[in-house]
Amino acid sequence: MTLTSWILTAGFAGLVVLGMPFAFAIAISVLAILVLSGIEPMLLPQTMVAGTQSFSLLAIPFFMLAGELMSSGGLSQRLVKVADVFVRHLPGGLGLVVVVAALIFAAVSGSAPATTAAIGSVMIPSMVERGYSRNYATALVVAVGVLAPLIPPSIAFVIWGVIAEQSISKLFLSGVLPGFLMAFGITLIVIFKDIQDKRPRQPRASLAEIMSVLKEGIWALMAPIVVLGGIYGGAFTPTEAAVVACLYALLVGFVIERRLRWKDLPKIMMSGMTVSAIVMAIVAVSQGFGFLVAQEQLATRLATWLGENIHDRWMMLLALNLGFFLLAAVMDEIAIMVILGPMLISIAKQFGVDPIHFGAMIVTNVAIGMAAPPIGYCLFVGMAIGGTKLWPLSRAILPFVFVMLLVLIAVTYVPTFALALVP
Repeated sequence: MTLTSWILTAGFAGLVVLGMPFAFAIAISVLAILVLSGIEPMLLPQTMVAGTQSFSLLAIPFFMLAGELMSSGGLSQRLVKVADVFVRHLPGGLGLVVVVAALIFAAVSGSAPATTAAIGSVMIPSMVERGYSRNYATALVVAVGVLAPLIPPSIAFVIWGVIAEQSISKLFLSGVLPGFLMAFGITLIVIFKDIQDKRPRQPRASLAEIMSVLKEGIWALMAPIVVLGGIYGGAFTPTEAAVVACLYALLVGFVIERRLRWKDLPKIMMSGMTVSAIVMAIVAVSQGFGFLVAQEQLATRLATWLGENIHDRWMMLLALNLGFFLLAAVMDEIAIMVILGPMLISIAKQFGVDPIHFGAMIVTNVAIGMAAPPIGYCLFVGMAIGGTKLWPLSRAILPFVFVMLLVLIAVTYVPTFALALVP
């Protein structure tokens, strides 16, 4: 291996292990190679600027902001109430409310952290009050929060669409069935848990209560219809849909719900900007990393090695999934997609994997990584909201992660799950 290869692999890994933030670890590795190789260091800022000059990437900060606005404006509470009147009397009652509410909120925010925070702030205290353990309640919220990368509109699919140069709208559709399959698996765990604990069911909502809650929650329920209907009706692009989601949230929050105040906006915008900045910083500095990976022909070498040693497509997919999952458990998922994306795409092409199916497989893996111990990002969001510790929460979430891995296997080896809704 050359010096560049060592720095790109062992050097970068060493900085991450030492606790260096991913964006800084990537930037330092790239800068070290440029200096040691005698390449003009200005290449780094040039690739950073070039890597973020994509119209599609504008969707990321706007969807992040939309999630914050809807949470602060009361829409997340409305969604929880709507879910409650329809499913609370079923086995697993309150847990099912969490699943349904998260699915609806995910269809607007596109963000796993935003969904986890919005649903968790409402449901974790309610579940603890009803006698559920704090670790289980937090684990459930984290598990349903990571459905957001699969339910359109999805920030993860936006990023992958830019990397793979594929239709973002088609990628959105490829995540629908995997997302609902994952939600179904989580639902089975919730029902089994309630039956095992012999937890009493809640009373069925009356027709009058249902109609009252629907009347109050109609604007919250309209949000995913406006966003997704506009995208697939051809009214606007996924990026424009993110702006529409923000405007809709502002309209409802200020004019209809009247829970938003002008003085709240700086705090809301700062919260959305903070998460967006982390994501975009990783995307920006990873462009230089990717340039050097291509220059060293690491992707070509790995693809050649796989082609020489793995001759069956199913074995290649298994190896990629296993490696990706292990990395996602200890690395930032966005960083993995951006850094390894071109390499993974090259390998998938060599084995004749459909690019949309491959995107669904990668994003499903990304979703699991956000909930997987030890550093799944949504685990830390859940810990902050639920007041739990990492290892008890990690133990509580393992059954959910196991079900998610079963869904990943299904999506990997049955392409219909990803492609059935794609035109």
